Amino acid sequence: MPSVAGPFDSGPSFAIERLLTARPGTLAAGVDEVGRGAWAGPVTVCAVVTDLSEPPAGLTDSKRLSPARRAALAPLIEEWAAGVGYGEASPTEIDTLGMTEALRRAARRALEALPVRPDVVILDGSHDYIGPPWPVRLEVGGDAASVSVAAASVLAKVRRDAYMASIGHDEYGFADNAGYPSPAHQAALRSLGPTPHHRLSWSYLDDLPEWRHLKVHRDPLAGEGQLSLFG
Repeated sequence: MPSVAGPFDSGPSFAIERLLTARPGTLAAGVDEVGRGAWAGPVTVCAVVTDLSEPPAGLTDSKRLSPARRAALAPLIEEWAAGVGYGEASPTEIDTLGMTEALRRAARRALEALPVRPDVVILDGSHDYIGPPWPVRLEVGGDAASVSVAAASVLAKVRRDAYMASIGHDEYGFADNAGYPSPAHQAALRSLGPTPHHRLSWSYLDDLPEWRHLKVHRDPLAGEGQLSLFG
């Protein structure tokens, strides 16, 4: 199905949702993920269904918003949306199954947590990691084009950031970097090694001789991991 989305300089719209729900009674859910590239913590997926009413002012792709603005928008989005569902896959699942399957499980958990079942899913990106039985409409840049995907991007980001800030391990700076490889995070890994929240199948451990023995060697057929940034 070809994309109808173009650049939305004025912010996301309901153009995609209206196209996909032209038949009465049809529901679309916007889906987005966060945490795919982190070295620690879960991958989090959010699914949002709307009634096509006016969204909270300033809603756009979460990457275009400050942390304070995202935090302020999140409760407004949850109150406005017709349905919100969250799903996560743990570091252990990522290590065992690979990222593609972990994303699939997290996304299905989010969709199954919705109070209503959508007829079609608008998924940000170019790869359908959800699969049957969910009909998926791929939208590159969907978080900037679709209101429901933008809402999902904000909620997923706020939820995961709050979780990463709550788990402690202050030396790693999770409250600031959310498990991504910031300089503080990399320095803590070198001196202290990974925590129970780290993804142990990823190749950053290859560059940490003192901790390399902790690496989980996943079956290559299970899916992709993550390149190391150490060098």
